[in-house]
Amino acid sequence: MEQVARAAISILFDGVAYGMLLFIISVGLSITMGLMGFANLAHGAFAMAGGYVLVSLMLTFDLPFIPALLLAAVAVAAVSVLFERFLYRRLYQADELDQVLLSIGLVFMATAAITFIYGPSTVSLKVPAYLQGQIDLWIGLFPAYRSFTIAVGGLLILALWYGFEGTIIGVKIRAAVDNRRMAQSIGINVDRLFVIAFALGSGLAALGGGLAIEIIGMSPTFSLTYLVFFLIVVAVGGLGSIRGAFVAALFLGIVDTAGKYLWPDGGAFFIYAMTIAVLLVKPEGLFGRA
Repeated sequence: MEQVARAAISILFDGVAYGMLLFIISVGLSITMGLMGFANLAHGAFAMAGGYVLVSLMLTFDLPFIPALLLAAVAVAAVSVLFERFLYRRLYQADELDQVLLSIGLVFMATAAITFIYGPSTVSLKVPAYLQGQIDLWIGLFPAYRSFTIAVGGLLILALWYGFEGTIIGVKIRAAVDNRRMAQSIGINVDRLFVIAFALGSGLAALGGGLAIEIIGMSPTFSLTYLVFFLIVVAVGGLGSIRGAFVAALFLGIVDTAGKYLWPDGGAFFIYAMTIAVLLVKPEGLFGRA
């Protein structure tokens, strides 16, 4: 019985860590899709870019892990502004098919570019000593790196909640998500909000991509491999909902981890079954607008 309890706690902990990682990457996609109405399938490419920029900063410039992680997120966010201004903005009013073709084309271009520069193999990095091994969390010993990932996710949830609920920019973004035309009619600069939200979402994706290296790995096919997972988080949680993205990512992480532990040959069966069940009951997602 004690072994079963320990296994359950371990599965729950790993599932929460995985869910936090999915949340960090996917929440920006939820906000930008809810605000812009743009089917951005290239969101995972920004996460992948964050991972590879992190590796480059640590190996080339010998930067410590945390400063390199933050710098990678900022760098990707800055570059994403150029993508928004010169590529995405041209297709805001276009058909969904055109948006999908553009963004999936960017995914294939990013995959080819990363493969050419870094090679096809999975990259690795050396995390600091204080993130290696295990730490005592009173109820048991748990991997330090996964504990760090959970802590980062928790801090981001608080920061995003305050940013969207307690600041003027957050109020404007929520207003634009709920009713873009009405927001424009009262003088809100929606185009500027697009840039801010897109940069924030891309930066968070890059942060998650950097953290992902030690948990799920990083290779040139990352953005394609995990594209479905990011979209599931957005669909199940509801467009534009931070709370929805968090609940969906956490649930997805726990279900996927438990499913692979209990039925390794089942793959992602439990995730897809859960997604179908939720969307049959609530097509707009758990916290989406009907």
